[in-house]
Amino acid sequence: MSEKEKVPVSESAADSERGVSSVLPKQNAFQRLLHRRNDLNELGKGMLEQSLQYDRAQLEADAVKVRWKLDLMVLPMMMCTYMLSFLDKQTLNYSNAYGLQADTNMKGDNYSWVASALYFGWLCGAWPWNLLLQRVAIGKLVGGMLFVWGIVCMLQATVFNFGGFFAARFFLGMLEGCISPAWVILTSMLWTRREQTMRSSVWLCTNGVSNILGALLAYGSGVAEGLTIAQWKLIFLIVGALTFVWGFVIVLYLPDGPHNAKMLNEYERVVAVWRISNNQIGLKDSTIRPYQIKEALLDGKCYLLWMNAIALGILNGAVTNFMSAIIKGFNFDALRASLMQAPGGAFEVVGCLILGYVSQRPNMVGAAIVLGCLPGIAGLVGILTINIENRYALVAMCWLQNVLGSPIVLSWTIPGLNVAGHTKRSTVMGIYFVCYVVGNIIGPHLFLSSEVPRYPTAIKGLLGTYCAMALIQGVYTLWCWRDNKKRDRLGMHAEALEEELLEGFDDLTDRQNKHFRYKL
Repeated sequence: MSEKEKVPVSESAADSERGVSSVLPKQNAFQRLLHRRNDLNELGKGMLEQSLQYDRAQLEADAVKVRWKLDLMVLPMMMCTYMLSFLDKQTLNYSNAYGLQADTNMKGDNYSWVASALYFGWLCGAWPWNLLLQRVAIGKLVGGMLFVWGIVCMLQATVFNFGGFFAARFFLGMLEGCISPAWVILTSMLWTRREQTMRSSVWLCTNGVSNILGALLAYGSGVAEGLTIAQWKLIFLIVGALTFVWGFVIVLYLPDGPHNAKMLNEYERVVAVWRISNNQIGLKDSTIRPYQIKEALLDGKCYLLWMNAIALGILNGAVTNFMSAIIKGFNFDALRASLMQAPGGAFEVVGCLILGYVSQRPNMVGAAIVLGCLPGIAGLVGILTINIENRYALVAMCWLQNVLGSPIVLSWTIPGLNVAGHTKRSTVMGIYFVCYVVGNIIGPHLFLSSEVPRYPTAIKGLLGTYCAMALIQGVYTLWCWRDNKKRDRLGMHAEALEEELLEGFDDLTDRQNKHFRYKL
């Protein structure tokens, strides 16, 4: 089945509640876009109704087989794609150790602005990508973008000045801005709410793998002899070529949701929809419902998510772009500084997997995010206080910063877990990633060139950001707990009955659907 398959479209509960008929009067182009429907929720409802004809025990047994297929076939594709996406971003960090700034005549804070350029591009693309992802086939969109951003990554080897590099990084960021929200949406379409945090942690932990591979690639480029091009250019060419080739795999095999997963047969696709029906968010509905945008803007919990996004962006922007410079400042040469970043990737992989597992426990998503802040706080304190002569201990403190990947991805999953209503969720995620990108732009500018190698202003600022993030997450979790208790007192079911499962495909928001419970 394809995302374009025609199915009968009925009037949804969300539209009925607001008096919106599925039969619309003659409209102009903007109105047609505003009210354009996507058939996936109707298709999903039909598949769910079909699944309810089967024996529940049989569905539960087959659901395990379906989950294993998704874990073994779809999740690795998501992991490799995200690894390449992060490796593309990290190429600037690794290339910086091999004379990039000197060869491109960068002066003063030019490098900081080039590092931020990727996030300026992401900032411009964040909101449009989230709206587009609500309407198009995810697999085809991401596959197409892999071709384009692979080419842009290779083109960075051709630039020779600050302006050219800024432009290349800007467009790279704008193109890659689709991948994080796409993976959050796809994860919510293929896995249950209990499973999502672990699967998200698995695909994001490949950032750590890319740190290891990128450090080894940078080291290999550094020792290569007889090159006709600069070593830093070789890094861009290799990573860009790998990204381009991987695009063919994604276009051919990545599903757009459970309805057209090629690795599942027709019955297994029905089981896949039944598996995620208790998520109470349906599959996808591209009708823009303005009242859901209003609800998102008036929901206090959403503002806490957006504040956390800014904090996480500041931390990520600092760690991603200045790790090489910090380690090099502890009296390591360029080759050793590149190689010394590899263990940090292992810290990220282990941290994401451990905290992803913890987050699957009942009411532990918020606690896992707060726990993920502690290693970073300890590392920053160590960088400020450990004697500069103990340079390997200082490098170990830098490795602890990589555990940040776990609270980042767990926070990314929260809009997918706790925001229902497709227009509302697109709005929340769009603003969320805009805020995250703004933080990434701010982060590198905390580092003052006059404060090498400890950067006390930046380190103190990052410490305060970590503490603020932990506090905001605590308030958000408490608020969700209070709302859940209020619904429990009203006697609303937390486990939906058959007719209530079907409501999940009516595009109700988390406020409208009283059977919805927030993940804590």
